[in-house]
Amino acid sequence: MPKAKLLAAIAGKNRGILATATDRQAILAAITELEFHNPHPRPLTTAIDLLAGDWRLLYTSSQSLLGIDKFPLVKLGTIYQCVRPTNNAIYNIAEVPSLVPGLTGIVAVVATFTAVNESRVNVQFNRSLIGLQSLIDYSTPDRLITAIENGQKFTAIDLPINRKEDKAPAWLEVTYLDETLRIGRGNEGSVFVLDKG
Repeated sequence: MPKAKLLAAIAGKNRGILATATDRQAILAAITELEFHNPHPRPLTTAIDLLAGDWRLLYTSSQSLLGIDKFPLVKLGTIYQCVRPTNNAIYNIAEVPSLVPGLTGIVAVVATFTAVNESRVNVQFNRSLIGLQSLIDYSTPDRLITAIENGQKFTAIDLPINRKEDKAPAWLEVTYLDETLRIGRGNEGSVFVLDKG
């Protein structure tokens, strides 16, 4: 079973932090195999209800995400990608536990998306939020998203993201989607494997 094979390949790799070059090759092969069995090849038109929700990152090859783990005194915690099709929004939320008590952080990026075709969206990153979970009153991704959507101000580094006009748009393609698993490929060549409990 391709899905079980992929889940076995990424098990114990800490979202990719512990993956060796050989592991990454095997995982990419398992991802490619599973993509051939995609039950929803047109997710933006035929399975938008499955795409919606709070997805937890199981594996990525994105070094910019995995690099958070290299900062001193912190570890990369759970990462969520929360998709809200009703307002074309994506919220990337990384929990960042600290080795220093009371300094557990949160990094959130707010983006909007526009469908390019039935499986790919262009992504416009709009806002970044970096702060301590205690000062933001963070408990769950859904609660943070509700606060953001309600215009709440946060005691945090809260900045707009301005992408240069001459730069090609960021994009994300959904290459596999079922009720509990999603695979995406991004414009920088990264792959993402996420689950929805």
